[in-house]
Amino acid sequence: MTNQPRPPGHEPAIRIVMMPKDTNAEGTIFGGVILSLMDQAAYIEAMRQAHHRYVTVSFKETEFHKPVYVGDVLTVYAETTRIGRTSLNIKVSVCARRRLDPDENVEVTEGEVIIVAVDDNGKPAAVLGG
Repeated sequence: MTNQPRPPGHEPAIRIVMMPKDTNAEGTIFGGVILSLMDQAAYIEAMRQAHHRYVTVSFKETEFHKPVYVGDVLTVYAETTRIGRTSLNIKVSVCARRRLDPDENVEVTEGEVIIVAVDDNGKPAAVLGG
C-alpha cells in the first residue's frame, strides 16, 4: 500500500468514478476533467462558508503528480484557507483510489482556487456580513 495522502478538507467535497468518456488519446483521464472537478469542489466549499453566487477567478500552481485511469475513484477535498472581503482562497486536493488495486490511494494533484462572490449584476459582493 502506498502512503496515504493527507487531504486538506475534513470530508470529501466530491467522490466520483472516472468513466471512459473522460479519457484522452493516451487512455488516461483528461486534465481538464479533473480541473472541472476541482472547480466544482471549490464552489461547494465556498457555499459552505456563505451563500452567494460565485465565479472562479484563478487556479494557482496546479500540477498533476500521477495519472488517473478509467475506473479510479476520485475523492476531491476542499478547504478554505483565506476569506477576504469579496474572495475566498480554497485549497483543493484530489486523490485516486485505484480500480485495479483498491488499497492504493494516491495524490493526483492539488492547487489553490480563488473564487469571488458576485451580486446579481456580476459585480463583486462582500462574502460575509454584507
